[in-house]
Amino acid sequence: MTRRQLLASTLAAPAIQAQPRRRNIVFILADDHRHDFLGCLGHPWLQGHTPHLDRIFTQGAHFRNAFVTSSLCSPSRASILTGLYMHAHKVRDNFTPLDNALPTFPRLLRENGYRTGFVGKWHMGGASDEQRPGFDRWVSFFGQGEYNDPKMNIDGQRQQVKGNVTDVLTREAGRFIGESAGRPFCLYLSHKAVHYPFQSPPKHAGLFHDKKVPWPKSIGYREEWYQQLPEWVRKRRYTRHGVDGAFGQPGPIDDWYRGYCQSLIGIDDSVGQVMEELERRRLLNDTLVVYMGDNGYMWGEHGLLDKRAMYEPSIRVPLAMHCPDLFAAGTKVDAMSLNIDLASTFLDLAGVANRPPMHGRSLVPALNGRTPADWRTEFLYNYEWEPDYPYTPTIWGLRTATHSFMQHWGVWDISELYDLAKDPDQMTNLLAQARITYGRGRHTYHIQNEVLKAQVIALQERMAAILRTTGGDPRFAAKSDPNDVYAL
Repeated sequence: MTRRQLLASTLAAPAIQAQPRRRNIVFILADDHRHDFLGCLGHPWLQGHTPHLDRIFTQGAHFRNAFVTSSLCSPSRASILTGLYMHAHKVRDNFTPLDNALPTFPRLLRENGYRTGFVGKWHMGGASDEQRPGFDRWVSFFGQGEYNDPKMNIDGQRQQVKGNVTDVLTREAGRFIGESAGRPFCLYLSHKAVHYPFQSPPKHAGLFHDKKVPWPKSIGYREEWYQQLPEWVRKRRYTRHGVDGAFGQPGPIDDWYRGYCQSLIGIDDSVGQVMEELERRRLLNDTLVVYMGDNGYMWGEHGLLDKRAMYEPSIRVPLAMHCPDLFAAGTKVDAMSLNIDLASTFLDLAGVANRPPMHGRSLVPALNGRTPADWRTEFLYNYEWEPDYPYTPTIWGLRTATHSFMQHWGVWDISELYDLAKDPDQMTNLLAQARITYGRGRHTYHIQNEVLKAQVIALQERMAAILRTTGGDPRFAAKSDPNDVYAL
């Protein structure tokens, strides 16, 4: 063997052996993107306007039952990074920083030879834009940031950058990919869009000015609808997070809806540019590209806007993966997939075996049609009351394959239970007759239907079981028992 042949074989062998275990990862996270706002998913305005996202969802793997375990930006992002429920990572609102001692998937990837980059909205502890552990490259900003001419922290140097923030972050993402050639890398591209106030790049402004908004049927005020809901839902209708308070700003709510869709098209442009950069460098086929929303968003359901509540549009998110070398195009995954699953998925594909316990599970088997027989059929939901938005109470709930169960802490009112198979729009609360009329006794004592009462107690017990196995306090399930006695 000649010296040239020996050198060639030495260089080639590690790549052949390592590539399946050290796959490049590009994770793109959009803010407030709900699960059904895409052209390929049938949104009437967006058909033909989201070709790049449509490509990932139709030519990649579409996770059709993807959810967040808390529908608020920072808690959800902390769950994505750590693979933990909110009660474990303790980022309960948009101001609490993530504990630097907690292991995250970028830190573990970096410790295992990956070049890592964070580009975009961090938000956990928004009072600081300092670089967080686990990243070789850092491009971020304070808190929510700004849509236009944003002030950025680029590797410790603060500077104001011209342009729309979606375009700015896309350029920085492309730069990171270019600088990482020849080494396994993980890019975390975290967009500010499509968060309020929905300011799209100028080229998309006014795009839907003549369109009639397809409002949901529950947006109107009907007394019989609100009679079966807890009172806080009715009251929130008139706040900035309701259709009759609409972000605390003047102007028709229709304009906000149009801005949301326009901002989403800016995200689609960004995804297209990232995919093009990977393709230009011949990395697209063997790079795992993942797209996800950090939480859902309500546009008029039950008269509400924004997220936080546990209704389906608030907790369901778009999730798709693209990697032709790893799985077949057009893969459909119906397994219940959560934000806490992303960390395990990335570490699995990178071959990182030595990692801390996580509450989520790797989605890789599902990509190949081998969803484990013991895969979850339910998950715990938690949102914590915020002083800045006091009209939404703390919520503890359980989302199963067929039902959605919600308990509201700090308010003395009915709980909610919906049969999603029969009632996907959540128009009929099965616990509507259990409104509390006197000041004593747990909620279940007010359920007169014995079958429903037993169902609620069983759901509470399943919530308590998840809390026990994930290091939480099972008392948050508010479990009742037929033999309980009233407190004196």
